[in-house]
Amino acid sequence: MSNLVRLNTGSAGSHRPGASAGRGPAPESEAPLADFAFEDADGLPPPEAPPPSDRRGPMRPAQLSPTRRRLQGEVYARTFQALDGLFLAAVSLTAFLSLGGQAGVHVAPALAVMIALSLSGRYAFGSREGLAYHLAATGLAVLAGVAAAAAILASFLPPAAVFAALGAWTLAAFLGLYALHTTWWLLVRRWRGDGRLTPNVVVVGATPAAERLIAHAMRSRELNVLGVFDDRLARAPQAMRGVPVLGDTRALLEHRIMPYVDRVIVAVPAGARHRVREVIQALRPLPNEIALLLEDEDLETTGREARRSSRVRDIPLARIAGPPRHLGRAVVKRTLDLTAGGLALILALPLMALLALAIRLDSPGPIFFRQRRQGFNNEEIVVWKFRSMRHEAADAHATRQVQADDDRVTRVGRFIRATSLDELPQLLNVLKGEMSLVGPRPHAIGMMTGDVESARLVAEYAHRHRMKPGMTGWAAINGSRGPVDTPEEVRRRVELDVEYIERQSLWLDLYIMAMTLPCLLGDRQAVR
Repeated sequence: MSNLVRLNTGSAGSHRPGASAGRGPAPESEAPLADFAFEDADGLPPPEAPPPSDRRGPMRPAQLSPTRRRLQGEVYARTFQALDGLFLAAVSLTAFLSLGGQAGVHVAPALAVMIALSLSGRYAFGSREGLAYHLAATGLAVLAGVAAAAAILASFLPPAAVFAALGAWTLAAFLGLYALHTTWWLLVRRWRGDGRLTPNVVVVGATPAAERLIAHAMRSRELNVLGVFDDRLARAPQAMRGVPVLGDTRALLEHRIMPYVDRVIVAVPAGARHRVREVIQALRPLPNEIALLLEDEDLETTGREARRSSRVRDIPLARIAGPPRHLGRAVVKRTLDLTAGGLALILALPLMALLALAIRLDSPGPIFFRQRRQGFNNEEIVVWKFRSMRHEAADAHATRQVQADDDRVTRVGRFIRATSLDELPQLLNVLKGEMSLVGPRPHAIGMMTGDVESARLVAEYAHRHRMKPGMTGWAAINGSRGPVDTPEEVRRRVELDVEYIERQSLWLDLYIMAMTLPCLLGDRQAVR
């Protein structure tokens, strides 16, 4: 699957995502990037589309999708492979039930064909591979697999019986796999056209290495280079092969395109080791994956944090920092969110109806409170809650965090906040894929701790956005619930969130879910 996207993504820097810096245009995207006019309860008006710009660059897709919506090629390749295997298993079972005989005669060709398809790269779906070529190669793989199975079976069974049994099986396998692989190829082409399979990157350093990378990307179309950043703007060109130079490192940290970037590639010359370290240190607040473009093998020892290496075709990259790469865990986590979250929503609907009625009768205003918060990769998401404050006093920006005996909280609001029942509508966010059942709690954009924006109190604040936000989390069951009123509380919240991200597993998620209710019932100190 070298030609399908292999990049796991993180998020943007420790800044308010709505802020804009540098010379880059606002992306025309599914999730808007400009500052929004917030409404505290009645709804959030759709933001105006950002103005068109001629500094888009040759590889920037017409529509940018948040990184959480970017499809991971390995997942879909293995899904296609599994569906092919199920189809061949069904063909073998049908043949066995219809023709009888020894089961091995029908199982062996299925296994051989699956091995041949895998070894011949039929699940790579190269960006320049046409449908006719793909189907022809698929047919050759089927023939090779059937021939290998026939040769092995003929050494144990009469050849006539083997060929008689494999005739109908081979025809069914041909027709079915041709139909399936036509579907897979069309899906991959569509996803590539949507920009969901091609990773988006930005490059730090307007160097010859960066220019070679851009030229390679334009030839292979294996990745989209959205922009270049360089601290030496006086020496940097306005564009490199049409890719715009958008600003310096500070502009990159605050640029509104970053929630759509899968990887930051540092392309500083190999000899400038001090500059490499400076750039990597400056990029430390970013939760995005950061990779070093290796101009020679010695450069791999530049940073002790270079834990992994990967390649974009023949270009070696050393992984410096970024979110954990656990593809299997991500699949299991999403499966848990869909199954447990869907079941929880069904079971909670009667209770949610009663709460909605109570809120409506208790105070004037809408039932739901919707607030823009920071999600995965600092994407702005709309989080749903039951309204717990008086409508006219609601604070969408969290400029004033809730205090004990807060006069803004309604009577019903005190109960649903104390029991966290106000969070139940976030099950909708979970099912939409914007949140998870377990993860760092999403904070309001621009949330204040005293007179300072909370995100500015901890350099690695945005590292908590390397995973989808959750309805509950490791911090919540370890006493860090509700408002964070001091810098120390912000640091502790971030430390617990990062600890969870580094340790995340199915068993830890199940433990946190099991401990959430006892912690809520036993925690009378937290202010909510």
